[in-house]
Amino acid sequence: MTGQWKGTRDVLVGIDPEREWHLPLAWAADEAHLRHLQVRLVLAVPFQHDTHHVDDTPRQTALRRAGAERLDQARDWVRDRHPELAVTTDLRAGSPTEVIAESAGNVRMVVLGSRHLGRIAEVLSAGSLVVPLTAQAPCPVVVVGDAPHTTQQPPYVVAGVDGSAASVTALQYALDMADLHGAAVRAISVWQPPVFLLHDEEVALQAQRALLAEATAGMPEKYPDVRLTHEVPVGHPVEELARAAEHALAVVVGRRGRGGYTGMRLGSTVHGLLHRAHCPVITVPER
Repeated sequence: MTGQWKGTRDVLVGIDPEREWHLPLAWAADEAHLRHLQVRLVLAVPFQHDTHHVDDTPRQTALRRAGAERLDQARDWVRDRHPELAVTTDLRAGSPTEVIAESAGNVRMVVLGSRHLGRIAEVLSAGSLVVPLTAQAPCPVVVVGDAPHTTQQPPYVVAGVDGSAASVTALQYALDMADLHGAAVRAISVWQPPVFLLHDEEVALQAQRALLAEATAGMPEKYPDVRLTHEVPVGHPVEELARAAEHALAVVVGRRGRGGYTGMRLGSTVHGLLHRAHCPVITVPER
């Protein structure tokens, strides 16, 4: 693996006590097993709110007890799946977004689940961790929303390339992942026709192909066991990447900069893929 996210040997999994956690946890456990890492399960219990001087201690105690039980269930489930895997649990008090963002400062990756509702209500939900953490985390963030659809052989990983430094880092991450899984990589740079095209379409496509060739230069030599293909489809980046990733192990895209406290500074392509793609969406920050 590339060494830009050394940190600890932890794959951090955010456990939501009110949502399905088996799919993201299975993905994280399998990936940790393959990479010889360990799993850290984090569950946050929100602070008690102002209850107009009513003692909220019994409710908080009940929430902490339920959270501890859910963490124990998740830990035992991982150990049943991979008995040799090291698993730790961390029950914390505070906002789930803040707790997991703080915990993500020194880990290899963060894995989250999503209800995959495909509508803006999920994004703007007060309880949603996906957008804020995808925007803020200093390490790769994996969002697992659906069961695997990897029916094509050999398996493959999709990497979105737009010429930015972040997308080149994402491509390297995709190649690393493919190397571990014995998979291929489809490097895709989508050309979206502008409203007013100033040049011939073929000229624009040639420029897009050149951009992709430059981004992948030297990669085949560095990853001789990974089959790397180039594709320049025409259309909307979200739709084309999601279509290409329909049966992928994952789709990997870069993220530039850091989101603010609200976590809403997230590129439209990343944002769209979080709701459109059926495979795991991995966002990789610029190195």
